[in-house]
Amino acid sequence: MPTESRLALVRRARRMNRILAETYPDAHCELDFKSPLELLVATILSAQCTDKRVNMVTPTLFAKYPAVGDYAGADRLEMEEIIRSTGFFRAKTTSIIGMARAVCDRYGGEVPGKLKDLVTLPGVGRKTANVVLGNAFDVPGLTVDTHFQRLVHRFGWTDETDPVKIEHVVAELLPRREWTIFSHRVIWHGRRICHARKPACGVCPLAALCPSYGTGPTDEKSALKLVRSGPFS
Repeated sequence: MPTESRLALVRRARRMNRILAETYPDAHCELDFKSPLELLVATILSAQCTDKRVNMVTPTLFAKYPAVGDYAGADRLEMEEIIRSTGFFRAKTTSIIGMARAVCDRYGGEVPGKLKDLVTLPGVGRKTANVVLGNAFDVPGLTVDTHFQRLVHRFGWTDETDPVKIEHVVAELLPRREWTIFSHRVIWHGRRICHARKPACGVCPLAALCPSYGTGPTDEKSALKLVRSGPFS
């Protein structure tokens, strides 16, 4: 089978993005937030946890700690109890308090709007930083989570396994202005149709362009049973 040329890959990637845009016109960040600080805290909580569960916890958390200084001076045990259901609550508490203290000490109490600054904060890696930049600061970024990694592999866009390398590869395939919204579209597609164990290939809008077509059932009736809709538990 002939190897796909660079030009062909770029064209296929952009066509797939357009199809995803038509399929998920309402794609957006599914974490609830009203400020960069709230999104940063919610994204830290979302590690190994569903957005639905995080959104159940954050109203209480945000009400108790309305400002970054409140997080910085928080009582560990009280915070742990509020976020316990998100899992890894002790480590997340450490990250949130540490992040808040760093924001107060280094950035005058304002969440920074640059990648190089965000990734220096406790508990904040490139994925979290890109979520905050793209959705709270309108700075384009690719969110390479587990759904994103799985799908770009299935799409045949890259064989890379390192998230940073995947981010750079995909960034070269799509216009910069599309990075943030493309991340949402891919995550929505991964949650709704292109599941890890059994994707709903028979109803996938990308079937004709996906080299992994057939990984899941291809008949429409069986595939329809696999389609999910949010919010996700």
